[in-house]
Amino acid sequence: MATGTTKQIIHGVFGDEEPMMAACKKLRASGIRIKDVFTPFPVHGIDGVIGVPRTRLAICAFIYGITGTCLATLMMWYMMIHDWNSDIGGKPTWAYYFAVPAFIPITFESTVFCAAHGMALTYLLRCMLVPGARPKNPDPRTTDDKFLVYLELNDEQAKKAEAILKEHSVEEVNHKGTLFIPAPY
Repeated sequence: MATGTTKQIIHGVFGDEEPMMAACKKLRASGIRIKDVFTPFPVHGIDGVIGVPRTRLAICAFIYGITGTCLATLMMWYMMIHDWNSDIGGKPTWAYYFAVPAFIPITFESTVFCAAHGMALTYLLRCMLVPGARPKNPDPRTTDDKFLVYLELNDEQAKKAEAILKEHSVEEVNHKGTLFIPAPY
């Protein structure tokens, strides 16, 4: 027999962002973990309220930008100094560092190009927004005018969460079934 825990899936549907934010604050203050929130538009400050950690996308952008800078420098050194050095505008061609000011625009554009494209691809892959992937939106009304708080809770937390949601003018509380989580070996 498999051992593990079961959790109830609860959707709290709100018509406005302010009661939803208040309910999320109260849920977190009472020790209830919010799995996700679905909104029709970006809500400022929701990440901190529901406990989403800060993203590491900026670190990836820095790495992609440094990669672009290095590739541009290598390309310009090879083309303008090593492979086919030519006197363009009186710039010396026997060392790369003598002509660095002429190479700044190319370096900048390459850095921005690699950082932007790398961030876009990283974001799409991290969020699984690839062709053929099904969206994770549990209620299509959240793309129009509703706000949804997605919770996965045990039985006693579910009762407490439902009371908190009703206290904050929730329009609907939907129980979407149970989720079985097997125990680790």
